[in-house]
Amino acid sequence: MFKNQPKGLYALALANTGERFSYYTMLAIFLLFIQAKFGFSAAVATQIYSIFLAAVYFLPLFGGILADRIGYGKCVTLGIGVMFVGYLCLAIPTGVDMMGKITMFGALALIAVGTGLFKGNLQVMVGNLYDKPEYSHLRDSAFSLFYMAINIGAMFAPSMAKYVTNTFLSKSGLFYDANIPSLAHQYLDNTITVENTDKLASLAGQMSGASGLDLEAFSQLYIEKLSTAYNYGFAVACISLVLSVIIYYSCRSWFKHADVNSVQAKAAHAAEPELTPAQTKSRITALLLVFAVVIFFWMSFHQNGATMTIFARDYTSSIAQGFTRIGFNIWNLVLIAVSVYTLFGAFQAKTARNKTILGVITLALWGGVVALYNMMPADVTIQPSDFQQFNPFFVVALTPVSLAIFGALASRGKEPSAPRKIGLGMLVAACGFLILTVGSLGLPSPSELGGTRSDVLVSPDWLISTYLVLTFAELLLSPMGISFVSKVAPPKYKGAMMGCWFAAVAFGNYLVSIPGLLWDKLPLWGIWLLLISLCLLSALFIFSIMKKLESATK
Repeated sequence: MFKNQPKGLYALALANTGERFSYYTMLAIFLLFIQAKFGFSAAVATQIYSIFLAAVYFLPLFGGILADRIGYGKCVTLGIGVMFVGYLCLAIPTGVDMMGKITMFGALALIAVGTGLFKGNLQVMVGNLYDKPEYSHLRDSAFSLFYMAINIGAMFAPSMAKYVTNTFLSKSGLFYDANIPSLAHQYLDNTITVENTDKLASLAGQMSGASGLDLEAFSQLYIEKLSTAYNYGFAVACISLVLSVIIYYSCRSWFKHADVNSVQAKAAHAAEPELTPAQTKSRITALLLVFAVVIFFWMSFHQNGATMTIFARDYTSSIAQGFTRIGFNIWNLVLIAVSVYTLFGAFQAKTARNKTILGVITLALWGGVVALYNMMPADVTIQPSDFQQFNPFFVVALTPVSLAIFGALASRGKEPSAPRKIGLGMLVAACGFLILTVGSLGLPSPSELGGTRSDVLVSPDWLISTYLVLTFAELLLSPMGISFVSKVAPPKYKGAMMGCWFAAVAFGNYLVSIPGLLWDKLPLWGIWLLLISLCLLSALFIFSIMKKLESATK
């Protein structure tokens, strides 16, 4: 798995881990933040969320074009600096006035620009490491490992966001309840019903920080304190970015040779493969067709921070019981993920001594999971953002499984091509949303809730199962897509083509808002059925052009 990989991969992967921890810490609470602070509806909040995601993934197109001219490393460095300023602005507590909105949107713009300069160009450098013949056969596995490193950062992000939020709320004698932000805004806007007024009063009575306050004062206090707690969560991103900078520059000698674009390669008289105009056109056409397909995957997949977060808040039980509890302790997930690697290491070790050592470590890790599980209370209170740790956990834990399966197939000459894996990923994604469709049957439509939680709540297992299946789809599609771009892109357009990959992701992210806009207009199961249909149609399209895509890689 890790054998024979160039050490530059690990430096670039770790630098990206820190940056992704920053991004996903912010993303875990962003939609909750803008609804809690400004009282935006689900439609408005998901629209803002999707536009931001679209910008984050569209701007690498321009970052790649710029890097093809001035160099990948320069753009990465500039991107980190711009992102840092953006996260810093987002961390500043502001009022609920126009200036507060301007500050927030300005911060989002800086984060998007910085990510556009950083993200794609770092991945181009990873691809450049594998242009050497001795490493070329490791390209797909390298991007799987790189993608795993991204998700290590993402796995810890929701727990960190939750910890910071709860810590600062508790200092004010408050605690998090998913109902309160909406009820507080309804009270302040004079749109609240008598029933919801009683519910708000009941919740306020359970908090020491509300003692002596009327409902208006409590509503204002809760919105202010919760928004500030989220600001502190955003501040964590700044610290993580500093760590990324330290890793990037301290290990720069490991990958400096990969920081060479087409212009720099010619100036240094480095050998570069020449393509005919027909070959260049064929490759770009194949890439554009793949980009068209992945749009609908990302539209579906990134519902995790939009409608799936709203589903977690309004339709999912806030109590985990039984074996389900194991997933709501981040350290349980860490021990399980590490044990997967030690177990694979035990099977792959060449000496009995190493097999024994790794086997004992695996058993010790499992023992730690059992001990932590037994220490957990019978009822574990969970928050909507907690569910976002499952996807990165599954990516980290399942990456060695994925590599082992495709490695075994490759040894027999039966490994699917990257485009074929992408098509399979679309089919698997449809299966993921089928689970959520079944779980939604019998639940009231969003329009019936009136801004509060449903009285009928489903088990957290429905969302966890959906995340598991969507992760299988992601592993088939995302790292393979990036690897495909780095392999097929004509040398002088590498940055631009990687930027186009992200532009396709951006378009998909903008379309994330469509289910949000339809949230109050369709039955709940209808939202998921729409996503299933798009995934199936995308799979049908990519399989229909498979020969054209596979011929471009030869």
